[in-house]
Amino acid sequence: MKISIKNGRLIDPKHGVDARLDLHLADGRVAAVGGAPDGFADAAVIDAAGCVVCPGLVDLAARLPGLESELAAAVAGGVTSLACPPDARPPLDAPGLVERLVGRAEDAGLARVLPVGALTARLAGEALAEFDGLTRAGCVAFSQGGAAPVDTQVLLRAMQYAATFGHAVWLRPQDRHLVGEGVAHDGEVAARLGLPGIPAAAETVAIAAALELARATGVRLHLMRLSTAGGVALVRRARAEGLAVTCDAGVHHLHLTEADIGFFDSDARFDPPLREARDREALSAAAAEGLLAICSDHTPIDEDGKQLPFGEAEAGASGLELLLPLTLKWAESAGVPLPAALARITCDPAAILGVAGGELAAGAPADVCVFDAQATWRVGADTLRSEGKNTPFLGREVQGRVRATVVGGRVVFGG
Repeated sequence: MKISIKNGRLIDPKHGVDARLDLHLADGRVAAVGGAPDGFADAAVIDAAGCVVCPGLVDLAARLPGLESELAAAVAGGVTSLACPPDARPPLDAPGLVERLVGRAEDAGLARVLPVGALTARLAGEALAEFDGLTRAGCVAFSQGGAAPVDTQVLLRAMQYAATFGHAVWLRPQDRHLVGEGVAHDGEVAARLGLPGIPAAAETVAIAAALELARATGVRLHLMRLSTAGGVALVRRARAEGLAVTCDAGVHHLHLTEADIGFFDSDARFDPPLREARDREALSAAAAEGLLAICSDHTPIDEDGKQLPFGEAEAGASGLELLLPLTLKWAESAGVPLPAALARITCDPAAILGVAGGELAAGAPADVCVFDAQATWRVGADTLRSEGKNTPFLGREVQGRVRATVVGGRVVFGG
């Protein structure tokens, strides 16, 4: 199918394009930018007047308990590719499980699903998972999901093996012993509410250990969901040394702090927890300079999982449909130009994943998001397509609405 997207502001952060240009798609690829190639007189047309045309969003973390509903939420949010963590039920530790997930996603015909395989069998932190078979089945990296293995020797062996065969290791930097029974940032709010705290050192100690192992092995290391100023500083120094390390933060952490827990608001329970204002500012500065990518950390949870006392409620929030508007809101408040902000959710995560996408050059996959940056809408249970309505932004008005999403040259939302 041939499609021409006309009259929009085309932004391709990877190639420094920001201009009024038409975009032409054919055979699942970008055919041309600007003038239409021969034979496009009969192409379907998407009128993008008043809208931004950019690469489809690439999300580094989205859990998919209901595959079809969450992929529908993804494309409604302009997300065309997403990484699925391994801590599913059952864990993604066997090639057959990964093949089944990829096959179901392809049958759904919505967003692309990029599985992150289990680092250890059953995510038990003992024996290594079958890296080669998982890679052939479609895994793009290997991770423990919520936390690194407790046994540092296991992590060292995993990194050595991954480095030898060119695999990337993704870690959630949390020292389990320092996390303990904590449910909120170890600060003023947790003390006032009587909640067990999680110190910033739980993150920085784990990052320091992971970076030492990365230095020793040469593995490509990605640190997921940074939440502290100290963690940002450690990554910045490691990058300055030339270490192959990347990182990301959940978009919610660019807006919220421990104060947003309010009076035990379980919708504001996250893992890692919301931290102090100085931590939020450090994450914002790191995103502005391109040190870290931004992800939705989409974790849909039903009412039974959230309508509990704060310490017992499940951690996480629905985020696929909010990734774009919350990134736009952050960019506006931080004074970040729109192309740079879009880079954090398109070409930067695509580079971390090592996949094609996140760009609109000729020959690139025809994955496109068309959105109205000025349109406002209210976040509500009736406006979110995800099965999870859990978000601290419920009831708030946000700006930035997706008008059309194209995946592989097919219009999968709007148009």
